[in-house]
Amino acid sequence: MSKTATKTAEFANVEFPTFDASKATDQFRAFAEKGVEQSKEAYTKIKSGAEETQKAFESTFETAKAVGSELSLKTIATLRTNAETGFSHLEALFGAKSLSEVIELQTAFLRKGAETAVEQAKEFQAVSTKAATDVTKPIKDVFEKTFKDLKVA
Repeated sequence: MSKTATKTAEFANVEFPTFDASKATDQFRAFAEKGVEQSKEAYTKIKSGAEETQKAFESTFETAKAVGSELSLKTIATLRTNAETGFSHLEALFGAKSLSEVIELQTAFLRKGAETAVEQAKEFQAVSTKAATDVTKPIKDVFEKTFKDLKVA
């Protein structure tokens, strides 16, 4: 027998399993169901994240509005105090009887004005820092939660 005939005879004895279409259909169905389930889970996570982000933005805008009002009121109060102090000083200057008294009043006014300006600047810094922290807190919390969830997944 020739080499070709021997090889052909060997291949003729090889058996292939029969193709069972029902098993393939079941496997395809299981694969598709798993894909649908994973898609539903991903959609639920995305929807939940979007809702949390929306709530965080709403909270941020409400906080920004409240903080803006607080800063405006603080500014108005500071301006009112400075105006009243200026008018009181002007009244005191008109009541001065000598040049030395005017110089003394002016020196005291400038010293007190500088001290008041420093105090007001510290108050504004504290209010502004608190405002920035309050406004950014909701968004910061959402980002921290999101990154924590990503690390878990």
